[in-house]
Amino acid sequence: MKLMKTAAIVTLLTGCAFTSLGVPHANALTLMDWFRKKRPVVEEVQPPRGVQQPSEKQASSPAPKVTSPRYYTYKAEPLRRIDTAKLTDPVVTGSVVNVASSAMAPLSQARQFLPDVTAYAPGDVAKVVEAYYANHDNFIWIKDKGANDAAKAAIAVLADAGSVGLNPHDYAVELPSETFDAADVNAREKALVDFEIKLTSATLTYMLDTVRGRVDPNKISGYHDFKRKTVNLAGKLNVLAASHDVGAFLKSLTPSGPEFQALQKELAVLNAKNDNVPRVEIAPGTLLKPGNTDPELANIIEGIRQKGSDALKAEHAAVLATYQGAPEYTPELVALVEGFQKENNLKPDGIVGKASIRLLTGGDTTADRINKVVIAMEQARWLPADLGSRYVFINQPAFTVSYHDQNKEQFSMRVVVGSKSNQTYFFEDEIQTVEFNPYWGVPQSIIINEMLPKLRSDPGYLDRLGYQVEVGGRPVSSYDVNWYGSTNSVAVRQPPSSDNALGELKILFPNSHAIYMHDTPSKSFFARDQRALSHGCVRLADPRRMAAAVLGTTVDDIAKQIAGGKNKGVQVPQRIPVYVAYFTAWPDKDGKVQYFDDVYERDMYMGRAFEATRTARQTQG
Repeated sequence: MKLMKTAAIVTLLTGCAFTSLGVPHANALTLMDWFRKKRPVVEEVQPPRGVQQPSEKQASSPAPKVTSPRYYTYKAEPLRRIDTAKLTDPVVTGSVVNVASSAMAPLSQARQFLPDVTAYAPGDVAKVVEAYYANHDNFIWIKDKGANDAAKAAIAVLADAGSVGLNPHDYAVELPSETFDAADVNAREKALVDFEIKLTSATLTYMLDTVRGRVDPNKISGYHDFKRKTVNLAGKLNVLAASHDVGAFLKSLTPSGPEFQALQKELAVLNAKNDNVPRVEIAPGTLLKPGNTDPELANIIEGIRQKGSDALKAEHAAVLATYQGAPEYTPELVALVEGFQKENNLKPDGIVGKASIRLLTGGDTTADRINKVVIAMEQARWLPADLGSRYVFINQPAFTVSYHDQNKEQFSMRVVVGSKSNQTYFFEDEIQTVEFNPYWGVPQSIIINEMLPKLRSDPGYLDRLGYQVEVGGRPVSSYDVNWYGSTNSVAVRQPPSSDNALGELKILFPNSHAIYMHDTPSKSFFARDQRALSHGCVRLADPRRMAAAVLGTTVDDIAKQIAGGKNKGVQVPQRIPVYVAYFTAWPDKDGKVQYFDDVYERDMYMGRAFEATRTARQTQG
């Protein structure tokens, strides 16, 4: 009998998927038996008679593969020309009246110049502009001699769009000149009408962007899954037109949640910084442990001076003030390093290795942080403006999950998320169920990509490992399956056990990506700083505590449920929002923005989406 390789065992232990319930296979070998290198005597089982054998062509064909979602070349929404020709009163269309000698009210004949306006806007914006001016005779932004106060207030907000993470160039509109020849009323009114339409378009575009974001997340990759927010632009334009404080109204549309406010404050601080400080360099291969002597210690301390928080530097002010660059790694300096590691979500052991050096020297300049904050502000717009008083927040780059109740974080813990080749998605959902002593349903991607080659040469190994196999809902032996045919109707699952890949429990928020939170027998992974190691699901360092929180019970009660040994699901009393998020900049429970590595390089794709949007808007704008 060929034994399964240890590497394959570890791979299988990382999987997760939803599955139906069933009866465990008695006296089965477990994955961990193989992993611990136990070698029980198992008789070779011959295929039963009547089992379909592969044809020569099938036997020689390579095993199929299930591909992961992909990243796209971002295609920004093109602008379209606003159809201003249909906005003119038919009575005066095409007839330019010289109002210089008429007794008509100022701007009363200005609509005749609308066909001369050339303005572009996103499709939704253009439609609302056309509808508004087709049904309203009044203008919002202009008066007899130029722009009114409302226009000036709007332009001030649009010009400051960078402070809320948007691109002010997307909404730039020049104020009309006030130096026209007094006798040339036609020229003045043409310019004012042009300004009117363009400012309305820019303001509506700003409204759309500040509420839902300028980037459509679902166009970035197959890993992004959001229902894009709808914005009632027509209603907001009516409110704006009647507002006595346009500036305040526009500012009120900016997300007001504490997380967004913390990001906005951080962006202002970063923009005000002087970034002329030289980057710290630490010799490659440096590994500093407490009690060591190392000349690189001076560079490490300088890195903490630059990258450490104000609170950390205040706490260790005496040590920083007296340190003169000596190479001895004293206990006082160890405490400083441990503090730095803790506030950056590293293991606070005082050992300066690759992860700590990456933070002290790597891509974390002020410009880098500004980029991360702007991306975070954009992504925050995809989520509800108010995350809720009770919710669970998973931040993949931070490798953490936090539980929030009564509008504050109650606890957080380490998690393991998907590897770069099996990335965890970015989406929101609701927690519905906690399942105790779960079955692990093997995803089709693992069956096809990882099990199939083994099954074609050894079709009985799932039976020997104690896995349950079903075809069309009917239990069968692993030998009874034609592993050269389609596996769409084949289900494979691992019964509950101490070695089950999902451990003691899983927390479900049913979604099309088969992602959920769960326990794991591989506890050692939580000690690592880089924890992108799973097949996409989220492993919890303390699953019992999270289960108790979402069920509104105690950890002792959770332990009793597990000790019963039965597979069962318990509904949460009230569904809880869960945000499976991806932020390389995000505030902690104290409101201080923390920064994380871009483990999936999604910030790079966000940057490309920003650039594509900028190009599309400036080409026709």
